[in-house]
Amino acid sequence: MKGTVGELGEFGLIRELTSRLTTTPAVRLGPGDDAAVVSAPDRRVVASTDILLEGRHFRRDWSTAYDVGRKAAAQNLADIAAMGAVPTALLLGLVVPAELPVTWPTELMDGIRDECQVAGAAVVGGDVVRGDTITVSITALGDLRNHEPVLRSGARPGDVVAVTGWLGWSAAGYAVLSRGFRSPRAFVEAHRRPEPPYHAGPAAAGLGATAMTDVSDGLIADLGHIAEASKVRIDVRSGAVDIPTQMHDIGQAVGVDPLQWVLTGGEDHAIVATFPSDVKLPARWKVIGEVQHRSALPQVTVDGAPWTSTGGWDHFGADPAAEGPSQ
Repeated sequence: MKGTVGELGEFGLIRELTSRLTTTPAVRLGPGDDAAVVSAPDRRVVASTDILLEGRHFRRDWSTAYDVGRKAAAQNLADIAAMGAVPTALLLGLVVPAELPVTWPTELMDGIRDECQVAGAAVVGGDVVRGDTITVSITALGDLRNHEPVLRSGARPGDVVAVTGWLGWSAAGYAVLSRGFRSPRAFVEAHRRPEPPYHAGPAAAGLGATAMTDVSDGLIADLGHIAEASKVRIDVRSGAVDIPTQMHDIGQAVGVDPLQWVLTGGEDHAIVATFPSDVKLPARWKVIGEVQHRSALPQVTVDGAPWTSTGGWDHFGADPAAEGPSQ
C-alpha cells in the first residue's frame, strides 16, 4: 500500500482499517453506523480504557506498528480478564499525522485485530483524527457471564497470593532494547507484545478468587492496589517467584538484580489474585505469598520486610519518560 494518511483521507483511512476486521457472535452490529451494538447476555458490561502515546509508551524504532497494535489491545483486554470477565469488543481512537505512511495504521489495525482474536473479542468501531503525535486510545468491553466481578477489595487474611503469566520479562526486554541490542529475542518480544493469560481471569473467578488484578505497573505496585483496597498486609516470598536462567544472564550483563524486574517491572500483564487457602489451584497458578492480616496501613512486604528499591510505573512520577518498561 502506497501513500500517506493525508493522501488517503479520513474516510478512505476508515474504509481501509475496517476492511481488515473480523467479527464474533457477540457483535450484533459492527463498524459503519453511528455506534456499534454488542450483546451483553449478563446485562452488565465491564469496560476499560487506556492511551498509548508515541515516545512515552512506544517507539517506532523499537516496535513495528503491528507490535504496537498487539500491545495496545493486550493491555486493555487484560484489564477485562482481571475483573473475571470475558473480553467481547474493542473500540479504537487513533490520532496520526497526515504525512504518516498508510501502512502504519493498517499494520496497527492488523495487530489489534489479531490480539482481539486471541482473547475472543472483536474491534467494533472507533475514530481517527489528525494530530502531530501518534496516539492510540483503546476501550475494551467484556461480559461477566453471571459471575460477580472480582475486585481489588476482596482479599482476606489467610488467603494465598498466586500468579499466572510472566513476570519481569517485559522489563528485561526493555533493558536489552535500551542498550541497543535485540536479543535474547524472547524477552524483547515480551516487551513488544505481551501475552496476557486471558482465560485465567474468568477461570479464577470460577475458582473463588477474592481479589484480582493484572500486573501492568509491577507486581509490588499492583499488589499494593489490592492491599490498599482490601486494607490488608500482603507478603511475597521471593524464593517462590520464578526467574529464568536467561533473565539472570541479562541481569548480570547489565548489572541489575533480576528480582528487581520480577517485583517492579510492569507491562507483562500477568494476572495476580488472592484465593482462599483451601482452593485447589490448577498448575498454571503459582502461589507466591499470602495475605497476612488487616492493617490500617496497608503494605506489601517481601520476605517479611518492606521492599525499598525503586520501581513500579507512575505516569506522573518525577521523570516518567525515564521509567522502566512502560516506554
